[in-house]
Amino acid sequence: MITFATQKDDLTRIAAGVATRLAARIASRAALAVVAVSTSMFMSQPVSAAPPATEAYTGLLARYVVASPDGVNRVDYARWHANAADRKALDAVIADHAKATPSKLVRNEQFAYWANLYNAITLKVILDNYPVKSIRDIKSAGVWLDPKAFTGPWVAKRVTVEGKELSLEEIEHSIMRETFKDPRVHYSVNCASFGCPNLPPKAFAAATLEADLDAGARAFVNNPRGATIKPDGTLQVSSIYHWFKVDFGGTDAGVIDHLKKYAEPPLRAKLDGIKAVGGHAYDWSLNDITKTK
Repeated sequence: MITFATQKDDLTRIAAGVATRLAARIASRAALAVVAVSTSMFMSQPVSAAPPATEAYTGLLARYVVASPDGVNRVDYARWHANAADRKALDAVIADHAKATPSKLVRNEQFAYWANLYNAITLKVILDNYPVKSIRDIKSAGVWLDPKAFTGPWVAKRVTVEGKELSLEEIEHSIMRETFKDPRVHYSVNCASFGCPNLPPKAFAAATLEADLDAGARAFVNNPRGATIKPDGTLQVSSIYHWFKVDFGGTDAGVIDHLKKYAEPPLRAKLDGIKAVGGHAYDWSLNDITKTK
C-alpha cells in the first residue's frame, strides 16, 4: 500500500536527484567556462595600455642575428652565450614582457607582443642549454605525463603573464593561432631551427607589423626551405604547410594559393602549373651561425 508519506518520500528523492544532476550540470558548465576564460583571457576588449619597450631586445637581435647570403638568418649563439651581460639583458626582456598586460593592447600590439615573447623565450632556452645541435634535444623538464615533453622544450611552463603560466606551445597555438587566425603567425615565431622562417634582426612593432609579416612570408616562401620545384617537376614544401595545413586553406590548393600570394615571379610561374604538393621536409638542426647549407 502506497501511503501519502511514501509518495512524499519518493517525491523528495526524485527532487533531490534532479537537484543533484542540475548542480552537476551547472558545475560542469562552470568548469568549461573557467577553461574558456583561461584560454581567452588575452583576447579581452583592448583598452589603452602601453606595450613593453623593445629597444633593448632589438639591440640584442641586431648584435647576434646574422643574415646569410643563402637567405637564412642565423644566430651567433656561442658569442651570445659567452656574454653574461647580454644573457641577463635577454632575461630582462622576458621579465618586462611578463609584467605587461597584453589583454589591454590593441590587435597589432598584441601580435607583436606575443611574437617577441615567444622568440625571446626560445633564444633563452637555447642559450641556457648551449651548446646543442637541435632544439629537439632539449626536453620539457618537469612535464611527465605528456609525450611531447620528450620531443622538445615546448610544453614546459616558461613564463607567467597576467597570472597564467604559459608554455611556448600555448603561446603559439592556444593564443596566437587561435586569436589572430592569420597564417603569418608561422612566419613570426622562430623555433631556432634551420628549417624555420627567419628570426628577424629586430623586435616586432605594431607600426610595422603588417609589412614585417609580409616580408617574412616572402623571404620564406621564396627560399628552398619554404617551397622548391624538384627536377621531376613536383612541389616540395616546408613541413609547416603540412603540419598546419588548416591554417593555409586546409587543402593542397589552399597551400599553393598561399605560396602564390608571396612568390616572386620565377617561383609563381612554376606554381601556376602545379595542382598538388608532392612532398614536405624540415631541417631541425640549430640555426647556429656555424650551420652551413
